[in-house]
Amino acid sequence: MKILVTGGCGYIGSHTCVQLINQGYDPIIIDNLCNSKEMVLDRIQEITGKKPIFYQGDIRDKSLLQQIFSEHKIDSVIHFAGLKAVGESVHKPLEYYNCNVYGSLILFEAMREANVKKIIFSSSATVYGTQPIVPYVETMETGEPTQPYGRSKLFIEKILQDLIVAEPDWSITLLRYFNPVGAHSSGLMGEDPQGIPNNLMPYMTQVAIGKRESLAVFGDDYETADGTCVRDYIHVMDLADGHLAALKYNQDHKGVHIFNLGSGHGNSVLEVIAAFEDVFGKKLAWHFAPRRAGDLPAYWANADRAKKLLDWETKLSLHDMVKDSWNWQSKNPKGFV
Repeated sequence: MKILVTGGCGYIGSHTCVQLINQGYDPIIIDNLCNSKEMVLDRIQEITGKKPIFYQGDIRDKSLLQQIFSEHKIDSVIHFAGLKAVGESVHKPLEYYNCNVYGSLILFEAMREANVKKIIFSSSATVYGTQPIVPYVETMETGEPTQPYGRSKLFIEKILQDLIVAEPDWSITLLRYFNPVGAHSSGLMGEDPQGIPNNLMPYMTQVAIGKRESLAVFGDDYETADGTCVRDYIHVMDLADGHLAALKYNQDHKGVHIFNLGSGHGNSVLEVIAAFEDVFGKKLAWHFAPRRAGDLPAYWANADRAKKLLDWETKLSLHDMVKDSWNWQSKNPKGFV
């Protein structure tokens, strides 16, 4: 079965392609490589023994999408492609809406023309906005994201929810991720942010290899057990398996289906640092810094729905997350080069 994976050379997309191949699927990747490297394809082949078919291009290029759909009998689409840096989106809103929202519209139009009507969309917990109620559950009303990145995810969700009203023969799954971290256990693939990392784990590993001087912990006076922010961290391999579970569910269920993909509990920044230091074997350079605007004290997922309907739940621990992240970074100090 052929699966079109947009953004398949990216962090989550590449790990999902590994699991797709391991389960007998044939992923076909389209990626413009603005936030990824073509070398990922060789790493996927090294891990699985199979190199995915690859098209270098943008989902806003409708003629390329039409070419892909005409050359391959695509069963489903897993849609990762998009710009993803929360902070950057504040400074580049037009770029984020153009790539994420407009690009998705072009993709959906090309899918409809090709009569491919099964899609899994890479959404985000940011669609819940700044609601103080935890844990987040799918029956909650979506909130008001504080930045263009989150709004772009919410807009795409709304577009797909409107589409199903007009065309009920689609099968649409919206996967709301929490905080993906970790890497493939081989150390051949992991998160390779371009420029300064925006997320805790890659910044931490770059401090550990000496690429960054010190990790800034933003805020020490939140109403949490140790004063630092609490987040729901999920291993990227568990997240990849969540896409395979959703893919199987989508085969037999039309309509829109929403699932949180998270561990169901939170860890504070200091807990993550302590876990990393345990794996790293020595103290990490870090310091407290002022709070960042828009950061919530704590949020985590209620993932019961995914467990019940997808038969999916996380299996890998925080220790696994930091161990695999450090294994990747230590073996690839410059990332994919």
